[in-house]
Amino acid sequence: MRLSSASGRWLVAAMVLGTGMAFLDGSIVNLALPAIGGDLDAGVAGLQWTINAYTLTLASLILVGGSLGDRWGRRRVFLVGVTWFAVASVLCAAAPTVEILVVARALQGIGGALLTPGSLAIISASIHPDDRGRAIGLWSGLAGVTTALGPLVGGTLVESVGWRSVFWINVPLAAVVVWVTVRHVPESSGAQERLDVEGALLTVGTLSFLTYGLVEQQWAPAAAGVVLLGVFVGHQWRAPHALVPLTLFADRVFTAANLCTFAIYAALSGSMFLLVLQLQYVAGYSPLQAGLSTLPLTVLMLLFSSRAGALGQRIGPRVPMTVGPLVSAAGLLLYLRIGPGASFWVDVLPGAALFGAGVTLLVAPLTTAVLAAAPDEQTGIASGINNALSRTAGLLAVAAIPPLAGIAGPDFASPEVFGPGFRSGTWMCAGLLVVASGCAAALVRGPAVAPENLSDE
Repeated sequence: MRLSSASGRWLVAAMVLGTGMAFLDGSIVNLALPAIGGDLDAGVAGLQWTINAYTLTLASLILVGGSLGDRWGRRRVFLVGVTWFAVASVLCAAAPTVEILVVARALQGIGGALLTPGSLAIISASIHPDDRGRAIGLWSGLAGVTTALGPLVGGTLVESVGWRSVFWINVPLAAVVVWVTVRHVPESSGAQERLDVEGALLTVGTLSFLTYGLVEQQWAPAAAGVVLLGVFVGHQWRAPHALVPLTLFADRVFTAANLCTFAIYAALSGSMFLLVLQLQYVAGYSPLQAGLSTLPLTVLMLLFSSRAGALGQRIGPRVPMTVGPLVSAAGLLLYLRIGPGASFWVDVLPGAALFGAGVTLLVAPLTTAVLAAAPDEQTGIASGINNALSRTAGLLAVAAIPPLAGIAGPDFASPEVFGPGFRSGTWMCAGLLVVASGCAAALVRGPAVAPENLSDE
């Protein structure tokens, strides 16, 4: 279908709202962390697990979600994921302790793993090839806007209603997504192969051990995670129906884009986790004020993401994927001026504007490059791989950067401890963006979308 048609617009709207719900939850909870910590008496490890339990199951199972969609129907699996996500959100909202909240967040991540890869695969399978780059740009931009709106919406809800409301809001959103999807989204499917259950279990084990070891600063579990990672790669080489078809990585653009994805999303997740806490713990901002401080990113993505997607399809991904991370890194370095009594106009806005400009420039071309490099029948798993890498990067960044930056102990929230840790962690995130830029410059060549991928088979 054409993007300009009513059916095309309804389809993109449903996919944006569905994935936006999951993306929104990934960022909105960050802002509620101080309130959650105070209400449930959680230390820094409890706050890390509140974020990481969700990301852990999302990153571990998103590949399974992509495979299930290709096998059983992308719309069907998407609807199951949206419903699961809503039910788990209710459990999060009702959690009486941080331990129960962490378990509910893990369940929420399973729903996210089912719905997220299906959205891009549905767009790629249903939208006319000539409109696909623009549609993906719209998806990237509008879904990214929901992510950026997280701190704004979260700040308002936390201040006016309480932290539990950031989970209750998912219920009406999910109801709308289900209604639109049932009425306007066609079914599609891809490869009909056996699921790689062993690979899925190895993925869960690898990320669980790595995350636990990094959060708790215990190196034996982290080492076990590294060993399991090697076992997982070996299994993928031998498995007849691999969870991660390694043949996809024979395409240089696909490989380079996924390497960049890992570094970029580690930086984005790590910096967002640190920023919203720095604004509240050190600068003295309220949750709403901290949320408003991220508004420049929202505006830039809303206005320019679709154009960035079209640009990436026209000139190829190399330039936006090289320049975008450098611009964002410059924005993060400007954040280093945020301290006690920081001014929004002087200390926050310049960094937010540069950071947002860089993210807006790179996200849509990066996503388009990944999907264009995969065969049509494997777009679901290709999307799953890319999403899994981005979530894994965020998971490991939130687990590793705070302790590496010295943010630990019972007094972690004091300005004397958190402020220096924020500066160290921000330098780490900026360095990751520079690495991503260098990777794109060195490895990405040619157009983002080859001519043969823009025509119907």
